Amino acid sequence: MDITVNTAEKLRLTGEEFELIKVKLGRTPNFTELCCFSAMWSEHCSYKNSIKWLKTLPREGKKMLVKAGEENAGLMDIGDGYGVVFKIESHNHPSAIEPFQGAATGVGGINRDIFTMGARPIASLNSLRFGNLQEGKTQHLLAGVVHGIGHYGNCFGVPTVGGEVYFENCYHTNPLVNAMSVGILKNGETISATATGKGNPVFFVGSATGKDGIGGASFASADITADSAQDLPAVQVGDPFQEKKLLEACLEVIQTGAIIGMQDMGAAGIICSTSEMSAKGNSGMRIFLDKVPTRQKGMKAWELLLSESQERMLMVVVKGKEKLVLDVFGKWDLPCSEIGEVTDDGLLHFYLDGNLEACLPAVELVLGGGAPQYERSYTEPGYLQKIKAFDPNTIPAPTDLRSVAEQLVQVPNIASKRWVYEQYDSMVGTGNAGSNAPSDAAIVLAKPTRKALALTTDCNSRYVYADPYRGTMIAVAEAARNIICSGGQPLGVTNCLNFGNPYDPEVYYQFVQAIQGMGEACLQFETPVTGGNVSFYNQGPEGAVYPTPTIGMVGLLENAEDKMTMDFKTAGDAIYLLGQSRNDINSSEYLHKVHGVAYSPAPYFDLEEEYALQQTVRALILKKLILSAHDISEGGLFVTLAESAFNRNLGFEVKAAAPSIRPDAYWFGEAQSRVVVSVSPASVSAFETFLRNSGTPFEKLGSVTTGDIILNSAHWGNIGAWKHKYENAITSLLAGHESEHALAPL
Repeated sequence: MDITVNTAEKLRLTGEEFELIKVKLGRTPNFTELCCFSAMWSEHCSYKNSIKWLKTLPREGKKMLVKAGEENAGLMDIGDGYGVVFKIESHNHPSAIEPFQGAATGVGGINRDIFTMGARPIASLNSLRFGNLQEGKTQHLLAGVVHGIGHYGNCFGVPTVGGEVYFENCYHTNPLVNAMSVGILKNGETISATATGKGNPVFFVGSATGKDGIGGASFASADITADSAQDLPAVQVGDPFQEKKLLEACLEVIQTGAIIGMQDMGAAGIICSTSEMSAKGNSGMRIFLDKVPTRQKGMKAWELLLSESQERMLMVVVKGKEKLVLDVFGKWDLPCSEIGEVTDDGLLHFYLDGNLEACLPAVELVLGGGAPQYERSYTEPGYLQKIKAFDPNTIPAPTDLRSVAEQLVQVPNIASKRWVYEQYDSMVGTGNAGSNAPSDAAIVLAKPTRKALALTTDCNSRYVYADPYRGTMIAVAEAARNIICSGGQPLGVTNCLNFGNPYDPEVYYQFVQAIQGMGEACLQFETPVTGGNVSFYNQGPEGAVYPTPTIGMVGLLENAEDKMTMDFKTAGDAIYLLGQSRNDINSSEYLHKVHGVAYSPAPYFDLEEEYALQQTVRALILKKLILSAHDISEGGLFVTLAESAFNRNLGFEVKAAAPSIRPDAYWFGEAQSRVVVSVSPASVSAFETFLRNSGTPFEKLGSVTTGDIILNSAHWGNIGAWKHKYENAITSLLAGHESEHALAPL
């Protein structure tokens, strides 16, 4: 084949990048080599349009056990000789084309990132975004994605313990499927993704290689279009039972002492794992592709190198210990083949049937090596002028608060996601400590210690759309607040940065502002960014999705018994609001879904105020002065009260303590840095004294009832009726039956 710029452009390389490859090689690449550069220099693998900004994030912390981005996932110390490994990644484009396999393989891939480091996965979470739930396409995507996540996770045997689901029109074509996995390991038993030692054998282990997933990294680095269905072969096919065997075999083979390095064959397959492991170890490899186990005959060299078939690992083994590895994988009935050896020349030599198909310098292929790095121009989006022009005084105060509240508890972004989470096995492994009494974050036991982990994924993308800088700070703050309200102390962050096309200056403005806001907030909460994923090109013909920098955060409870739950406990307990009520309806579900306002500023937020509130809540929990804690987010104060009441079928009698604030802002506004707590009558005096001494603003709202909801002296019925609306809203929409008040404008 005559290799030209046109060939490169078909492989999604620019003409300038093609010329750069020629300079780096000192010659024109052949087709196989160009395919390798195309995959490794794709946005998905190289972060070429984001890495300069990612490096500005806080990446160091006293509990970090590996440097940010150094390994497949972040690793932080939790004490008692154990560490927590965690990471979040996207599988958006595959899920848009084939939702079941796209989501399933996203779960499989993120779990491999965990156990390839030597950790046993103990929990999965996710963050999902779809279009309008009343549309058939959205229902198809939702059903497929949830089925895929449930199928893979349930079969693999790791509990899905938390997550979030949002529905906005901008995700109609391009849904977001972000998967997070968390694992535990003994400190000192980490396996690095590196290749060292000339002559050490290189092993391929796991499932045989097929043509599924070829070009997946490049597919993920382009917009979704009307022709994207033609890229269906780029969607991988997963086998969770095979991955379960691979997990056990990998953890067992690590104990033999035969493994020098190991890496998952994820995006870009063999070319990615061989180049990244070699570049990290300042080495090279000689690989014989005809020794790679395949399930399809006649695969070409470039197909073998770029296939993203699932459940595969690349291992570098200590020379002389090959039999130990073969025995372990033989026991688990998994393919295991010696396919090459480590060299010391820094070059990757790939042979097929005795022919040299490609010779590539490993370091020139990888992020941090020869992969290009760009800093795109950016300009403030024009729509921000509409946001700045919003006047809340144009929104009439509601005459019927109850009617508004009934609408809000049935808005899909607020209503119970029971239809989703009931399809996930949340109890396998006996580590989930939050099944009977929910907390703002998922609580998972860190066995064999007495500690527990608090886990959450958070991002309100409408806030980020309204103000990328402040909205991303809110995402970090809410993640930390959820962990604090659950009794934990935030440890670290992994992020999944979902944005549109980086070549669009307005999209890149959103990205830069989000990174800057994230960095400032993470510094404040002392939560270093341990790693994560950038997913650009999330847009379709109708435009880009909301900027969605999903925050995955891990926190630590020194004693699992310190867990705090969100549910009211007993009738007669006092209910308090911590934080300041504000005359603010900006970017609220109330404003957006009830009044149809698409452009308004982000809700009130002050970073110092947020941090101070969180320290107060943490102290109240440690002093055992409160019985429950639930932060105010979507839906505002009323929804927070209702969610606190549902679990034990209790009610609440409350009154607005700040009558100067417009009633819709007081009950449905989403101003940040507020938490609802309940207090036993015996603790009220000590509780209020502590708050006055700390300077924390607070309001006494009322008390817990046996089941009635009484607001401003008006009886709003029994909690059971409200719970029915809340729990069945999504099921009703999926069944095609809108409930009485669902999404009806005032």
